Amino acid sequence: MTLDEKALQLHYEMQGKIEVISRKPVETREDLSMLYTPGVAEPCRVIAKDEEKSFELTRRSNLVAVVTDGSAVLGLGNIGPSAGMPVMEGKCVLFKEFGDVDAFPICIDSNDVDTIVQTVYLISKSFGGINLEDISAPRCFEIEAKLKEICDIPVFHDDQHGTAIVVAAAMMNAMKVVGKKMGDVKIVINGAGAAGIAIGKFLISMGFGNIVMCDINGIICEGDAGLNAGQEEISHISNLNKEKGLLADALKGADAFIGVSRPNMVTKEMVSTMDKPIIFAMANPTPEIMPEEAKAGGAMVIGTGRSDFPNQINNVLVFPGLFKGALAVRSKEISEAMKMRAAYALADLIPESELHAENIIPSALDKTVADAVAKAVADVAIEEGTARIGR
Repeated sequence: MTLDEKALQLHYEMQGKIEVISRKPVETREDLSMLYTPGVAEPCRVIAKDEEKSFELTRRSNLVAVVTDGSAVLGLGNIGPSAGMPVMEGKCVLFKEFGDVDAFPICIDSNDVDTIVQTVYLISKSFGGINLEDISAPRCFEIEAKLKEICDIPVFHDDQHGTAIVVAAAMMNAMKVVGKKMGDVKIVINGAGAAGIAIGKFLISMGFGNIVMCDINGIICEGDAGLNAGQEEISHISNLNKEKGLLADALKGADAFIGVSRPNMVTKEMVSTMDKPIIFAMANPTPEIMPEEAKAGGAMVIGTGRSDFPNQINNVLVFPGLFKGALAVRSKEISEAMKMRAAYALADLIPESELHAENIIPSALDKTVADAVAKAVADVAIEEGTARIGR
């Protein structure tokens, strides 16, 4: 059987990857009275007087909504909310397995920005955080921004920021391997959708150097016609030398390539024009260039989104710990400083003595990662004053 066939059979057998279980068995009349009527009335009265008590008297303090409209699911595109449900369930499994955070899939049958925003806002009192997932650009930018304005709990679009954090951590360590420094490098990003733009903005804010964005038409430059809102915004702070041309032109003399686009966009000849190349080819399942071809072109460090090659750059290294930390101190938001501290914490998990070209980022299966990221995030929330409780 192929992997697809095995996965399909498993999903038929399981009929869903998550379930709701009771945290206390109901075995006696007293159990029933305490957990439901009449005993449940007292916590209700307490919460009615002070809504913040809902975090202490319900599971809200450890519960995240994983929200999608099914418009940009994995590499499958706009397949709708029902077809997106297996991915959202999978995300919930990862929240629990890696961060011990409870999560619930919410699949919304609308692509309208205001409808999605209103729906999420109206259910937000049931959750401690909102994880937006697989919503197409540029609507995802607007949805996240509007929800951040009106919700008093963290709102985080993982496709954007989770990807940016793990890429930044991997890039910091890759630069150490090749002997380069922050601020001195040119990084080319191919794919100017939600993930690509978020990666570009994050790397710029962290001070990596000159970021050059490319899309299907080539290099994005300030003043270009036909850019969407997200591309227009980043055009003002990227491509510092106002380069023009195609992806191949952008890569000449570049220090690093980050791909969040399509298979087979880069050749070994293109890699050979770079300087001590760092290649993060993250298109799934087929990367922009296969590792062996990138190595033949002179690549010194190679990462992909796949588990069958070294240096898997995977969001599971970020979002469970990030939410775990934010929830632990009941933060009202996830700030830029929290994301930066999370990136540094993730990079620091690889000791200098163990750092090499095929070990720049922890394994996606390393369940110790979440606690390190959580501590970094919680510490910043307390420092910034967004935490409602101390740890």
